[in-house]
Amino acid sequence: MEKLTQQEEEAMQAVWKVGEGNVKSFMAALDEPWPPYTTLASTIKNLEKKGYVQSRLIGNAYLYAPAVTEEMYKQKFMGNVVKDYFENSYKELVNFFVEKKKISADELKEIIGLIEGRDKEN
Repeated sequence: MEKLTQQEEEAMQAVWKVGEGNVKSFMAALDEPWPPYTTLASTIKNLEKKGYVQSRLIGNAYLYAPAVTEEMYKQKFMGNVVKDYFENSYKELVNFFVEKKKISADELKEIIGLIEGRDKEN
């Protein structure tokens, strides 16, 4: 699975949000300022070449749908971020956010609760 550019990630977010649709429907799912229609259409075609979306022809229009789930993408690339920048340690990742004051004590308690809840299920 190839890493996506910022523009491709934004387009994929729209594809994941819409599900199956055409370029116009993906455009509507993007935040403003919108890219030109032709730029988004080219980006969607690139995503298809990379295997992230699949298409089917209906009449004279193409409908596109995700070929990769958002969960699969997140899992692959968050794992790479942790491995490449945090010595393959999720603890180091959390510590980074704590030190940069990007996560509050309440949020950390909530994360601990999620972990403890998951441990009780197993």
